Amino acid sequence: MRRFLALAVLLLGVAAAQMKMTVEQLVGFIRSSIELKHDDRQVAAYLKKVTLSQRLDPGVVEDLQGLGAGPKTVQALNEMATATASLPAAGKTPAPPPPPTIPPPPEAEQKRVIEEAREYALSYSKRLPDFICTQVTRRYVDPSGLEFWQRQDVVTVRLSYFEQKEDYKVIMVNNQATDVPYERLGGTTSSGEFGSMLREIFEAPTEAEFKWERWGTLRGRRMHVYSYRVRQPKSKYRIVWDRSEEIVAGYRGLVYVEKDVPIVHRVTLIAENLPTSFPVQEVGTTLDYDLTKIGDREFVLPLRAEVKSRSGRLLVRNDVEFRLYRKFGAEATITFDTPEPLPESETKEQPAKKQ
Repeated sequence: MRRFLALAVLLLGVAAAQMKMTVEQLVGFIRSSIELKHDDRQVAAYLKKVTLSQRLDPGVVEDLQGLGAGPKTVQALNEMATATASLPAAGKTPAPPPPPTIPPPPEAEQKRVIEEAREYALSYSKRLPDFICTQVTRRYVDPSGLEFWQRQDVVTVRLSYFEQKEDYKVIMVNNQATDVPYERLGGTTSSGEFGSMLREIFEAPTEAEFKWERWGTLRGRRMHVYSYRVRQPKSKYRIVWDRSEEIVAGYRGLVYVEKDVPIVHRVTLIAENLPTSFPVQEVGTTLDYDLTKIGDREFVLPLRAEVKSRSGRLLVRNDVEFRLYRKFGAEATITFDTPEPLPESETKEQPAKKQ
């Protein structure tokens, strides 16, 4: 199946809830807002909805003002400092030690790893068994553009993989049974996690350009991390807006390849140079794979995907998890209750350590 991302106009009727933050989280948010040049009025308006669990010292406000916080943001911060004067002081978190400097592998080894990863990617789909699994997509929106995410819905899908083809059947939306077709679901959806994304990066006609980036660690395994770029004329990555507009975009990202065996454990993708006339300005995907047992064998299968996009000020995020893998034809053994989200530790990258 060809990989694509479909986006649609969202109806936003969610109310902003009161948010709790530590001083450290607040400072991180303000720093991010300054770097992203968010609107001063909008940042100040959101601060009105924030409740601090610790005392905000005036010196911290002065530091943020010196970094470039706007006048209305500074006024809101001063009001927070006054309101939290009786709260306990925020504990100082020591700065983490710098990551160790680990030399890259020799150039010949880098080339070998890329070629072994290419062979793995091009044959990945052929090695997969026929199976079904539960795909749970938690969809979030943020009309402010400040990454204050508000959950829109939870979509539970029965995903069948048979003869190297994916089939999506929507089972529930917000734990309510439904028979709406997957392609008619609305909002943001994606496909191609079971091999298309890998194959299109590594296949020869794509002419992807690979470059050593760094060492990394995922789920306790040492990784080669390579950056890559696919130019638009060679790309097959389609972005569809509201089933009415479509483009093919170039993209770049990272590929994580296990050090001792040529298995790809993570792929990231960021669309590049989207046309100014297209309704979507930014699209990015992170896809994690992990060993999963089906029957009496283990296979490397999608674990979790995160898809983010921006249209004007509107941010959209899908957290997609692939759970309860079973052999194809064993539907009776699957219950389609929505599982709890995976813990962050399952997908968080750890710093590389010398071995």
